[in-house]
Amino acid sequence: MYRVPAMKFGLFDVNQGACLNPTVLMRIAQQAEAAGLESLWAGEHVVLPDPRVAPSPMEPTEPILDPVIALTFAAAVTTTVRLGTGVIILPQRNPLVLAKELASLDVLSGGRLIFGVGVGYLEPEFRALGVELKDHGPRSDEYLAVMRSIWSAERPEFEGRFFRFGGVKAFPRPVQRPTPSLVIGGHSAAAYRRAVEQASGWYGFGMTLDQTAGALAMIREAGGRWPRASELGPLEISITPPRGDVNHELARRYADMGVDRLILRPPHLGDVGAYERCVATIGIELVDRV
Repeated sequence: MYRVPAMKFGLFDVNQGACLNPTVLMRIAQQAEAAGLESLWAGEHVVLPDPRVAPSPMEPTEPILDPVIALTFAAAVTTTVRLGTGVIILPQRNPLVLAKELASLDVLSGGRLIFGVGVGYLEPEFRALGVELKDHGPRSDEYLAVMRSIWSAERPEFEGRFFRFGGVKAFPRPVQRPTPSLVIGGHSAAAYRRAVEQASGWYGFGMTLDQTAGALAMIREAGGRWPRASELGPLEISITPPRGDVNHELARRYADMGVDRLILRPPHLGDVGAYERCVATIGIELVDRV
């Protein structure tokens, strides 16, 4: 399992809660960068089931900004911190439109995008967006191929079950070549396979130490079954623990398992002070110490 000399730390929820206020988002993004955090992360739900149904993580009236727009705003007020989608629900998106949006963010940020993707799991969301949930895995694989083509091929084209295009190009292309850093989210065998075969990293959300250990065992198994191109390098592991404070000892235990990046959540979304304290704690107690 890949290890880095020092664990990297990110901040989640920069498109929710107190960060819905643009002044707060600007301040938190700048404070995170100044404190030495490596990345800012934003999740996604285009729509939410109403009424709420399990396993939806949010009430239908809870606001959440589009992650690409929120991260572009954060890019404009920072210079070095990386910008991660955690995660975009790929099969719900038009892959060419999404490729244009993400390439634009990568260009405007100077190559700071981390493209985190997932396949989704809430059927009412898919139904509202005109996409069948049962095909979300194969559709995601096709959409990733579409995006790689439009980003990097000399003559971009694709002919698949769900999507086909040709005879067009889209510029500017991302700063990161041949594509932005790709991180696969999810806890299924297909997600582990997709990460091993296609991605620079894998992302587990809301995972305890025990759950992380189980996922890493599954990733090791997938690594023995599926080929990995040498140019992808070692698979980087990112984890968001359950919401709450993460101290030095807990971070070290994740690091000792082989986790490369912890993406932490403020304990209270609506409290500006909770965001600021979370950023300060990460900077003082964790950055360059784990």
